Amino acid sequence: MPATLPRTPLCDLLGCRLPIVLAGMGGVARSQLVAAVTQAGGFGFLGMVREPLQLIEREVAAVRAAGHTRFGVNLIPAGTEAALLASQIDLCIALQVPVVGLFWDVHAPTVERLRAAGITVVHQVGSARHALAAQAAGAHALIAQGVEAGGHVHGRQPLAEVLGEVLALAEVPVAAAGGLADGQDVARVLAAGAQAAVLGTAFIATEESFAHDVHKQHLLAAQAGDTVLTEAFHINWPPHAPVRVLACPVTRGERGDPQASGRTVIGEEEGRPIYLFSTDSPLRSMTGELDAMALYAGCGVGKVDAIVPAAALVQQLAQEAAAHLALLTEPPVEYASPVCYAPQFERERDDQLAARLNELLEAERAGARITLESARALQPGQEDLRPLIESIHDDEVKWCGMLLRALRSLGVQPSSRTGDFYERAMAVQDLGERLALLNRGQGWVARKVRELLAELEHEELRDGLQAMLQGHQHQLAQVNRRLGLDAPAR
Repeated sequence: MPATLPRTPLCDLLGCRLPIVLAGMGGVARSQLVAAVTQAGGFGFLGMVREPLQLIEREVAAVRAAGHTRFGVNLIPAGTEAALLASQIDLCIALQVPVVGLFWDVHAPTVERLRAAGITVVHQVGSARHALAAQAAGAHALIAQGVEAGGHVHGRQPLAEVLGEVLALAEVPVAAAGGLADGQDVARVLAAGAQAAVLGTAFIATEESFAHDVHKQHLLAAQAGDTVLTEAFHINWPPHAPVRVLACPVTRGERGDPQASGRTVIGEEEGRPIYLFSTDSPLRSMTGELDAMALYAGCGVGKVDAIVPAAALVQQLAQEAAAHLALLTEPPVEYASPVCYAPQFERERDDQLAARLNELLEAERAGARITLESARALQPGQEDLRPLIESIHDDEVKWCGMLLRALRSLGVQPSSRTGDFYERAMAVQDLGERLALLNRGQGWVARKVRELLAELEHEELRDGLQAMLQGHQHQLAQVNRRLGLDAPAR
């Protein structure tokens, strides 16, 4: 019997059979592609950033006319003029769109409006800090985006790193995005704990994609390593919003200074001018200097070698991922022996280690939330504490991710609890006293890590725990200096 992909809780939330999601690529992901992916068992987002209301209404109607009731509309508040965004939200509510995807900065009022209307909200984030902010705003699910992603890239961490950190802290389902292009990539993120894989570049190279053939052919010709992260394509977006594209004359500086004043028209779409350095990618509906437009591609582009029907791609991804996932999750063969108790001893040892790692994970998760909420609640006159608090937060997040990966390497389900220390610390109203209490908690963690290192037999975990100990010792010293304490907490 062939292996099958699991139907995850995120699949249930979205209403799809397979944990394979079409990214909401602006311009590219339209009704034909969304319908094909949905028909094959995946889930699709319509890429509707900055699109006029008539187009959104038409595309939603087309997906429904194809017989599908579960789909999403992707919007980006930071990249959309406020009045248009408000109208887009109004329209999604009026059309009873089942799922809305959001990206870039967390815009809490938008999340709240959509939730109040009964719409499921999925927020893509590039860091654990933004993940916690999106979760606090009310997002039902998250997409952790790695720096390998094509298009707009919000974070700077590799997917494996940011996914581990988000998984360690999130209380809602998490999907993974960034450089994923084949079934092995899908299996890898599912094995790491993601509840779905989000793909973009691979779906650009499908028959149903609304991308221009020029874009598709560039993808087929590209090799791994041909992409660059650049701010050259910036018109239509806020400053410092980098994109990953295929290297081209624009990214090599051969078309002039992207930040120079004045605009040069290089194409048009149904009467709308397309400017050099804009974030528009070549679409079927465009004409002009298509090679000078943003040729979005993720780091997995080297695995894209043919233009295929979207349904065939979904099927291929699912089959490859299921087979590879079975290999990744297959338990090791143990050969029983009446005189050898080593396997049983090793299991008991690993169980004990996992319990101690989970204890540390719960403590670090508490620290991450204490510092995040403390930074949000800073009062006038306390802003000078922000760099210190955020530095502690970033460290706590980092160790959460490291511990989660360590637990998964042992084949153990990471704890989802937050340590009781969280309630104790947040009950302390004075910020200085709370930081002092947090420092004592950090001292407890450092002591536990030191004890664990003294007994550790898993050499592959030693480096991570040693770095964690050093990080805590550094933060202990930082807080002690800031609070004027004489001796480090132990």
